[in-house]
Amino acid sequence: MRPIMRLAAVAALAIAAAVVAPPTQALAAPTGTQWLEAFSPDGTITQVAAPVQAAPAPATAAAAAPPPATVTALQQTGSTANRFDLVFVGDGYTSSQLALYHQHVAEKWATLTSIAPYSTYKNYFNVWMVDVISSESGVDNDPTQGVSKNTALGMYFWCSNTERLLCLNQSAAQSYAANAPAVDMIVAIGNSTKYGGAGYSNMATSSGGNALSGQIVQHELGHSIGGLADEYDVPYDRYSGGEPTEANVTKYTAAQLTSGKRKWYSRLGQSTPDGGVIGTYEGAAYYAHGLYRPSQNSIMRSLGQQFNTIGLNVMTQKLLAKINLNAPPQLVAGYGTFG
Repeated sequence: MRPIMRLAAVAALAIAAAVVAPPTQALAAPTGTQWLEAFSPDGTITQVAAPVQAAPAPATAAAAAPPPATVTALQQTGSTANRFDLVFVGDGYTSSQLALYHQHVAEKWATLTSIAPYSTYKNYFNVWMVDVISSESGVDNDPTQGVSKNTALGMYFWCSNTERLLCLNQSAAQSYAANAPAVDMIVAIGNSTKYGGAGYSNMATSSGGNALSGQIVQHELGHSIGGLADEYDVPYDRYSGGEPTEANVTKYTAAQLTSGKRKWYSRLGQSTPDGGVIGTYEGAAYYAHGLYRPSQNSIMRSLGQQFNTIGLNVMTQKLLAKINLNAPPQLVAGYGTFG
């Protein structure tokens, strides 16, 4: 596993925060911190150590119940048993701003489904909007440091002294998300037009009013659905461990892939949706040397790109294992549809 907090695997979504174990030879986060993915407007992705939130165990069953909140279906296409359930929660939206929140969710969903495989299989997602109401509008440290807002999820910029890293109270976000009929992934959006977000092990954050921030969700689902590795090459220098388990990174050169019939050897030289051809490009999975990625610059390396052929194939396989293309639309009763 990778050294950054990110969305939990689809099969392990128990609405509980968990620190992801670092990969071979990756440095552990400093004591009391966790690795987060931080995103820049130019598409680059880096890692930042942020404080770990300790979530105390509830004393009673009543305390464990999610706080009450209205849930609306932006899109409901079938049973939760054979659909991917994407749950949005908002922060910094007052009771009079729920229409704005719904608009921001719809915009994030449109951005997510603008690239494959999401565009191909968007009709096999259930998209739930949990109406989280805050006392004040906006998020902390926006537009400047020192601005404080009383909000339900406690979102704030300048997390770990990183301006665009948008952190939150993970436990609160998970509790509100539990109101949805099912949860395969949580996206928490803040009422802000400033670019920002973060990648946790069990959710992603994104600025609701910033169009580019929606690309963060495209990247994070590459981890949670496909189990794909990051393809950027910071902060470490040289990798000397074993072959990574992820399908989209390798320690072998193109010649070694071919001679051993390993991983994407059969795709070498073929064109790829993110541009160029499939090969072995040095620098991947946080290491500048000793690990290779399949293409020059896919969305697993920087935002605003497409998945490369290798990532796209893995994502498609994982989605098809979750959804049922032939299942009739057995909808969950009691949830309105936004429109």
